[in-house]
Amino acid sequence: MDDNADTHDQIVTLTADIISAYVSSNHLQGAELPKLIADVFSALNEVAKGGKAAPEPAHPKATPAEIRRSISHDFLVSFEDGKSYKTLRRHLTLRGLTPEAYRQKWGLPLDYPMTSASYSEQRSELARSLGLGQQRRRSAARAVEETDDMAELPTAEPAEATEAGMLPENEAQDEPKPRRGRRST
Repeated sequence: MDDNADTHDQIVTLTADIISAYVSSNHLQGAELPKLIADVFSALNEVAKGGKAAPEPAHPKATPAEIRRSISHDFLVSFEDGKSYKTLRRHLTLRGLTPEAYRQKWGLPLDYPMTSASYSEQRSELARSLGLGQQRRRSAARAVEETDDMAELPTAEPAEATEAGMLPENEAQDEPKPRRGRRST
């Protein structure tokens, strides 16, 4: 019987410690305090009896209406804390969640956005103004221009061909063009 009294006293002490730590960090209404004490005490009692700890309450999955309301043009409402964010990634990272885990936890579709539409547009416009993503297009445009310029250039015939009379007279050039490249000596 003495062992049960010691265990009971330890559970009461642990309950008081847990409740005082929780209340010092969180705002709690006076009416909620007795229920919190009873929940903590019963959970500790269950663990002391050798039973398994109470499972964490499963988060209810978001309904389609809640999902629609959580997405607006300017903000996304987090199901974790109910606050509005332009992007959820940092918020989720601070809570130890990945976007995939967040979607799975709340039953969200795989295409649920992690960034608000207005923020995405703003970042996209900034990237365009800085010229990001244009390098490939410019390189391809230059390559097309260079091939077009090469097609417009007349083909130069060697000076020996005109002197040897191999070209028709109307194509013979008055002055030989200088050769390009190195001369062999």
